Amino acid sequence: MNPYKIWQEKFKESKATKHSESLSGIEIAPVFSSQGPVSCDQDLASFNEELPGVYPFTRGPYASMYRSKLWTMRMFAGFGTPKDTNLRFKEILSAGGTGLSVAFDLPTLMGRDSDDPRSLGEVGKCGVAVDTLKDMQDLFEGINLSAITTSMTINSPAAILLAMYVAVGDLTKVKRSELGGTLQNDILKEYQAQKEYIFPPRPSLRLVNDVMRFTFNEMPKYHPISVSGYHIREAGSSAVQELAFTLANGFAYLEYAKRSGLDISKLAEKFSFFFNAHIDFFEEIAKLRAARRIWAKWLKNVFGINEEKALAMRFHVQTAGCSLTAFQPEVNIVRTAIEALAGVLGGAQSLHTNSLDEALALPSQKAVRIALRTQQVIAYETNVANVADPLGGSYYLEWLTDELEKRANEIFDKLIEFGHGSILEGVISAIEAGWFQSEILEEAYRQEKNIADRKRIIVSVNDFFEGNEEKLQDILYIDKQVEEKQIKSLKEVKSQRSFTEVTESLNQLKEAAKDPTSDLMTPIIRAVKTYATVGEIINVLAEVFGRWEEPGNF
Repeated sequence: MNPYKIWQEKFKESKATKHSESLSGIEIAPVFSSQGPVSCDQDLASFNEELPGVYPFTRGPYASMYRSKLWTMRMFAGFGTPKDTNLRFKEILSAGGTGLSVAFDLPTLMGRDSDDPRSLGEVGKCGVAVDTLKDMQDLFEGINLSAITTSMTINSPAAILLAMYVAVGDLTKVKRSELGGTLQNDILKEYQAQKEYIFPPRPSLRLVNDVMRFTFNEMPKYHPISVSGYHIREAGSSAVQELAFTLANGFAYLEYAKRSGLDISKLAEKFSFFFNAHIDFFEEIAKLRAARRIWAKWLKNVFGINEEKALAMRFHVQTAGCSLTAFQPEVNIVRTAIEALAGVLGGAQSLHTNSLDEALALPSQKAVRIALRTQQVIAYETNVANVADPLGGSYYLEWLTDELEKRANEIFDKLIEFGHGSILEGVISAIEAGWFQSEILEEAYRQEKNIADRKRIIVSVNDFFEGNEEKLQDILYIDKQVEEKQIKSLKEVKSQRSFTEVTESLNQLKEAAKDPTSDLMTPIIRAVKTYATVGEIINVLAEVFGRWEEPGNF
């Protein structure tokens, strides 16, 4: 019997002795607000064994939590050209932001250059355009990479963008050991939810693993992966699905790394996670608490990891973009504040608060400042940071945490079955069969039907319409000149670089890609330093790996 099954049998036996009463008639993916604990005794059975900073870390990864250090206020930003975004970064830092987070435009996310015909109309629109190392240099001009940490939300081309970031550090004499931050680098959720995939799952996992190996060896302050439930939730999943799918992906990456020979007991310390803080206040807090507990138990009981730093899950939280409305957008300030408070009470290590106008456009400077001020009010005025896990012991919250854990385990059981005992193979098989996609689709339909039937009220959408006719004045527009400037800049870089050096570096990368035992980060760094473009590097890899097409389930 595999380690997961052995542990699960013990887990089920222990839960059976504590929880004599069972819940019935509840679907796998509901909204939990109408439910409650069966009894106070059941509620407190597991709580009495847990403290903040102590395994299984339900109540927080650190005993003192925010009393010793506040969460990082990491505002997500990116639009237009790299120089445009550079100015926004400096505004965020001057306003009290304590970390940077880069949003890339759709062409960059898809591994396409700005002059690609398929990029037309999208350059710089939903994030910043990055084509070459020159763009990365402009993006961080005047910002000391050794003094701040930077998160980059990028997946299929993640290795390329990390290579550019490393190259900027090399050029500005910042040691790789001093570079801190997080790379999302979570390709599995792309197949499940966000759809910004390029290569098939297995070669994509190889790239993820090579990034982890490289940072493990050369960038000790860097987190090479941020396993993301955020986009799973934004695609329409429930809280249970977000929790279970995200953690299953994390376990799959660990299993792949273990197979490749990496020391996962040390590597797991560098794993970070990224969750959505939605509007169902208590459910979101319970979800974050359950995530820490599940991660710790799996690492200890399935993977045999005992290092506390690895067991203590750390994560970033972003408030829910899909909860924002285009009508009466000022009300989004209220939604964001409630969601941000849930992230804080759930124990986030860093937090991004969405801006009031994001249902209409990229956020304006004023809207970003209000979003940051929302975090600062929570941090400095509410006193909620004075106590670790202040809601711990709540009958309802403890029951809800247990219930989310139970339902996530039911999903893990199904994935283990898909993979014939392997969570990695189960996740890949479920992707290839379109299972995740179908599950999210059905849940999204259920939620939208509840809104259409007015079983769930959304202010300004299906009730309380007064004020819908009022228009927001301060909207950020990305005009056509941005695309023209970026394409012109790219053309200049191409005219000034060495064609021979670019060709040689791409040929070396292609040969490395053909050998499944070869490291890919070194030849990618070499290629970006010749000012090879994102699109050129992606196309070379695609010649070897192929391109992924989603199964036609829908």
